[in-house]
Amino acid sequence: MSLPPLVEPAAELTVDEVRRYSRHLIIPDVGMAGQKRLKNAKVLAVGAGGLGSPTLMYLAAAGVGTLGIIEFDEVDESNLQRQIIHSQADIGRPKAESARDTILGINPLVEVKLHQERLESSNALEIFAEYDLIVDGTDNFATRYLVNDACVLLNKPYVWGSIYRFDGQASVFWNEHGPCYRCLYPEPPPPGMVPSCAEGGVLGVLCGSIGAVQTNEAIKLLTGIGDPLVGRLLIYDALEMSYRQVKVRKDPDCAVCGPNATVTELIDYEAFCGVVSEDAQEAAAGATITPRQLKEWIDGDEKIDIIDVREPNEYEIVSIPGARLIPKDEFLMGNALADLPQDKKIVLHCKTGVRSAEVLAILKKAGFADAVHVGGGVVGWVHQIEPEKPIY
Repeated sequence: MSLPPLVEPAAELTVDEVRRYSRHLIIPDVGMAGQKRLKNAKVLAVGAGGLGSPTLMYLAAAGVGTLGIIEFDEVDESNLQRQIIHSQADIGRPKAESARDTILGINPLVEVKLHQERLESSNALEIFAEYDLIVDGTDNFATRYLVNDACVLLNKPYVWGSIYRFDGQASVFWNEHGPCYRCLYPEPPPPGMVPSCAEGGVLGVLCGSIGAVQTNEAIKLLTGIGDPLVGRLLIYDALEMSYRQVKVRKDPDCAVCGPNATVTELIDYEAFCGVVSEDAQEAAAGATITPRQLKEWIDGDEKIDIIDVREPNEYEIVSIPGARLIPKDEFLMGNALADLPQDKKIVLHCKTGVRSAEVLAILKKAGFADAVHVGGGVVGWVHQIEPEKPIY
């Protein structure tokens, strides 16, 4: 289904622009008119991370006139495996500034606007209103629902991508011409069910594959060429090297784009997605210790059983001395409860404290009333106790 071009063409291309974009200009479907539309386009990238990196770099190279970046994080060494817009020299710098410098190094003719703040319900509509389309590569559900709802309310196309380990997905959501993100995923998954890339990992090159798809879709929408992924979900398996598509239909009962929509303004998306379940929050209240407290217990020979609820490959990277590994799934299935001692205090931990809080809720319900978990997890332990150890 071809759609009309999203933007009007700019008045002209300079001699320098004609030279730079000559390989576009000789494509009949793009030509001068298409390149002028790219020059006149304003695109916002939500995040300058794994997916934002190739998207921003290729949009800049393609000649998109204005690129916005909303990003509040700083470059960390663990980002460099996949976030190719940043370099070793950028570690510790704001990602938005690092991304801007790389973009201008690729194409100094592009205008870059930085929004160095967290995207929230209070600022999303104002920021999005400046742009023609939104490209999102974030890895948390709260932001995805926020971006979707803001795009529906503003009637802007939303180019979406998602990656996890070896699998990627991409689609275009635009309520004027097809379904929105909520038509595909009406409700977020239960807290803790779907791990983030930080917890589950991602093959770095997968970001390039899905990011390139997102950029391709953005260019098609801006110039009005081809058949955009509106109403289609692209699923990519990097291990099998396979692509398949699934049709996505507009949900007549959709809460945000349906005729009887109940979501008419932006809401609290952290609460909507339940980043940490109510059971976990309740269990952790009054039962959370710091890494320093754990160190004191270890040094004082307290009767404790330190249990790491991460996955075996995470345990191999870094661990807390004396901790034994029992992955979270063993608790979810109930297999681990019988092996827990009754004469020691159970101390749970994971990478940052989210998974251990979920397991803590299970233990509390099973009668382990004095069980606790380590706030900040292994990351907190390394920062506070053993800084010589790696953080992944």
